[in-house]
Amino acid sequence: MPSFDLVTLVCHWLWSLEKNIKYSGLISIHDLKDCTVFIVTVPTPINQFKVPDLGPLLKASEMIGENLKNGDIVIYESTVYPGCTEEDCVPVLEKYSGLTFNKDFFCGYSPERINPGDKVNTLTKIKKVTSGSTPEFAEQVDELYKSIITAGTYKAPSIKVAEAAKVIENCQRDLNISFVNELALIFDRMNIDTTEVLEAAGTKFNFLPFKPGLVGGHCISVDPYYLTSKAETLGYFSDVINSGRRVNDDMGRFVANKVVKLMIRKNFSINRSKVLVMGITFKENCPDIRNSKVIDVINELKQFGVIVTTLDPKADSAEVMHEYKIEIETNYERVKTQKFDTIIYAVPHKEFSEINIKSLLVPNGVLYDVKSVLPKETVDGRL
Repeated sequence: MPSFDLVTLVCHWLWSLEKNIKYSGLISIHDLKDCTVFIVTVPTPINQFKVPDLGPLLKASEMIGENLKNGDIVIYESTVYPGCTEEDCVPVLEKYSGLTFNKDFFCGYSPERINPGDKVNTLTKIKKVTSGSTPEFAEQVDELYKSIITAGTYKAPSIKVAEAAKVIENCQRDLNISFVNELALIFDRMNIDTTEVLEAAGTKFNFLPFKPGLVGGHCISVDPYYLTSKAETLGYFSDVINSGRRVNDDMGRFVANKVVKLMIRKNFSINRSKVLVMGITFKENCPDIRNSKVIDVINELKQFGVIVTTLDPKADSAEVMHEYKIEIETNYERVKTQKFDTIIYAVPHKEFSEINIKSLLVPNGVLYDVKSVLPKETVDGRL
């Protein structure tokens, strides 16, 4: 999802059969005047209390509202709770435009389905859900996306249905991962290797192949709160979705504590011990650090007095400093001469596959594999 500071919205305008798209990092009044279709793709984060923050979405709506004309269409792609487009965004559009919804202007909703870092399932190869505020304009929105989406489109019966479909996609994935994360917590107490259990269970044709891990990013770790917060305003408190969130939110602390226990077993002094964390982005081969749960591991280790060095060739060091207030190394050359008591293999970037990880460890050092991608016999612990 684009940063609100860099790309507030994408404007499309069509002249006859020719499609013309102009990109602008700094949106000006002049840029918007010729637009007839607005596609809003701003972030929809949560605040410190895990409550939806509609600030960027409403600000974008204000900007568009000031430039709306008769017949214009505003399409939202940002992940929201069902009803947000018509209940929260439309009133802002009406206020700043002076126009009437479904008379002077129209809305659509087509959720973003991009998978960050995925070079196979790209924009045009993922079926697009579309919707519109009237049957006529729902068809126009659908035709617009059909012009570029080779995988086809699915026209939802209403904007609310399309909004709900998007938010439950990520809720479902979050819950599936929370289940295997909870299994990892249970099997750890039983001294059973979770990966081996999942491999055995996976031999059945209908077993879902989810793996335990740190659930971060701007979608899966955020979107469930949009649905549960909306449900709470209607008097329903979700047990299942919230419990899954609690399990996943606690995995960083579990990893850090597990590593400390492994170090104690090997007679390491925890205070002032040196730990290398490999990777800080929320997923492999992706530069996105938003809501990365690796930071939970780092912060928990620091509470034990551990000296943490973080290496990530994909992340932007300035962005990490701004977001998390920690310094990271982006160049392996600056850490390869050091020795660490423990290495936490947190994010398996492809660059790390070329590193001799053991060469960075002191004798009898601890190697913990968060994603369970290294050979079992080479590590001291894994999720």
